[in-house]
Amino acid sequence: MSIAKRVQQWATFARTWHIYDCTWQNPFESAALVKTHLMGLHKPIYHPMISKRGFCTTHLQQLQRPLHQTQLCPIYQLQKRNMGRLGTVDPSSYSQPDLITTEHSVLNWKVDFAATKLQGSVVHRFNVLSSNLEKILLDVRDINVTNATLLAGGSELPINYFISDPVNDIGQKLTLELPAGTAKGSLNVRIDYETSSSASGLQWLNPTQTLGKQHPYMFSQCQAIHARSVVPCQDTPAVKFTYDAVIEHPSELTALMSAIIDKKQPGQTHFKQEVPIPAYLVAIAIGRLVSRPLGENSNVWAEEAIVDACAEEFSETATMLKTASDLCGPYVWKQYDLLVMPPSFPFGGMENPCLTFVTPTLLAGDKSLADVVAHEIAHSWTGNLVTNKNFEHFWLNEGFTVFVESKIVGRMQGAKELDFKMLSNLTDLQECLRTQLSGTPELTKLVVDLSNCGPDDAFSSVPYIKGSTFLRYLEDLLGGPTVFEPFLRDYLKKYAYKSIETNDFKSALYDYFKDTEQKDQLSVVDWDLWLTSEGMPPIIPKFDDSLSNVTTSLAELWSNETVSKLADNSDIKQTISIHQLIDFLGKLIESKDIVELNEGKIELLESTYKLKQSKNAEVRFRLNRLIIRARLLGRLDEIIEFANSNFRMKFCRPIYRDLAAWPEAKPAAIRNFLKVKDQMMTVCSHTIEKDLGLKTV
Repeated sequence: MSIAKRVQQWATFARTWHIYDCTWQNPFESAALVKTHLMGLHKPIYHPMISKRGFCTTHLQQLQRPLHQTQLCPIYQLQKRNMGRLGTVDPSSYSQPDLITTEHSVLNWKVDFAATKLQGSVVHRFNVLSSNLEKILLDVRDINVTNATLLAGGSELPINYFISDPVNDIGQKLTLELPAGTAKGSLNVRIDYETSSSASGLQWLNPTQTLGKQHPYMFSQCQAIHARSVVPCQDTPAVKFTYDAVIEHPSELTALMSAIIDKKQPGQTHFKQEVPIPAYLVAIAIGRLVSRPLGENSNVWAEEAIVDACAEEFSETATMLKTASDLCGPYVWKQYDLLVMPPSFPFGGMENPCLTFVTPTLLAGDKSLADVVAHEIAHSWTGNLVTNKNFEHFWLNEGFTVFVESKIVGRMQGAKELDFKMLSNLTDLQECLRTQLSGTPELTKLVVDLSNCGPDDAFSSVPYIKGSTFLRYLEDLLGGPTVFEPFLRDYLKKYAYKSIETNDFKSALYDYFKDTEQKDQLSVVDWDLWLTSEGMPPIIPKFDDSLSNVTTSLAELWSNETVSKLADNSDIKQTISIHQLIDFLGKLIESKDIVELNEGKIELLESTYKLKQSKNAEVRFRLNRLIIRARLLGRLDEIIEFANSNFRMKFCRPIYRDLAAWPEAKPAAIRNFLKVKDQMMTVCSHTIEKDLGLKTV
């Protein structure tokens, strides 16, 4: 029997008995090929032709023996390994955008609410950048691939594929084998698959979990690296592609995506996204949704019970969009809609193109929290148009966005509000460093190393606030907004539709000012200090602190005085804005020592500032943290009730961290978390498990 025939026999046997986790349509032609392709599976797989060191020549004499009598040599011994850098371009992605890149994708999905799965296919049009490319590597996570086909010249060629073992919190590698001699240029591949019923990037709600109580609801959240649980793809922001989609869904529900609706009929909706985007911006939501207009090219979507309140809360959206366009340049996405999400949405907002997702916790009744919309609008340029190449440079997305957001606020509300907002952000950053990142100071750097850390674990306010503070420092250094804002527009134009790293921003800055009088000012910037030092920003710019001084004084007063003295002090009754109230409560939480932090002081706070009547989630969040700090065990139920009212990570994680540090309350917090964790998105439950000490890796 020939070697090739022997290997064919073994491959058929192995596939039949599921010895390895892969699917091949055709047997291999040589033992060497078997070794090459099984090395990536991270499993102790055995083959009669291959030893630990390579081709097992001693077995040539054994080829005539029946397979079950052959002594097998291990190809690869399974070893526990650190994650390491999965790719040269992106440490969190197996894909190889330096060799091949996605240009366009066509999604065909059937939404199965009964199975809580997406079923269908994706056709990727790749641009092959390397001659004789042997394989395509894609990112997947708990996806069941059923077929892979090369589409060429009107014909379809089945191709071999297999999936590696998972890496915790990262996912798996899908390998697609290419025919020998694959040339550079365009290449079309169709992958048939279905998602897992527990896909990390999808949230399925039964009717009782919605406001209307009659219809199910599904939505996605793909940032940072959860698109791979929704579609096999190059799940890296280094790759941008356009997409079309055809979604089959229950006819009584409305389907929306991060794209323009191209055609709509009962039970089927077609979408087009003609501006290239990274995979994390692919988004879908399906539910019983209705809309109200916000402007010429803007609507708000929500369940009917709250849509009118949403339209009122976000009525300034069109003004924000125009202000952002004046700052940053033309808006290229055509449509700007908002979708107000169910309470399980884990973020304040998500900048999905054409369709920003926002948390219902923004519905304060007075538009006081609508600044989040300004943030998401800013992302239309900073993040969506100009994108970080990988999440080690996440500050290029979020630092720039907070910087532009503050400018939108400044133009609409005044320079004092701009500076007050940035100073308030620094209070939030200080709290983040003290709590969330106290054990991982390396993640307080502006540019982080994600070699052995997933982006979800590195997520914090550092890239947002430290990044925007750095940009404000540069703006002040170079002559203020009149000098820096023209550079900002030039930077966004230069890198539009591209993915970049920090050195690209630095290069653009020096190139723009190289022939100006500001050139010498750039020489004083200590880039290493700003980008790689830990902790708070090394330099705090000079802000207008008139509004902030009021909140600082109030926090000191409430920290230092007894309840009886505070009750007689007229200063605590001075009029402050809702934003000042939020900042004051945040600073009070950060006070190292608070005199008489007891039930009496909490009740005085509540009565003085009408906290119990507040619908503002930011106020209620900070009040609950003060109640925890006061160790008022009798109010534990209302703390847990707030934690269960929404699963926005900004609120949930600090509450659970605080409860975990309170021995008497920790068991109740764990019991509650285990009861509700299935209602959370994976990105939320995964991080809270670590906050509570239930998971360490």
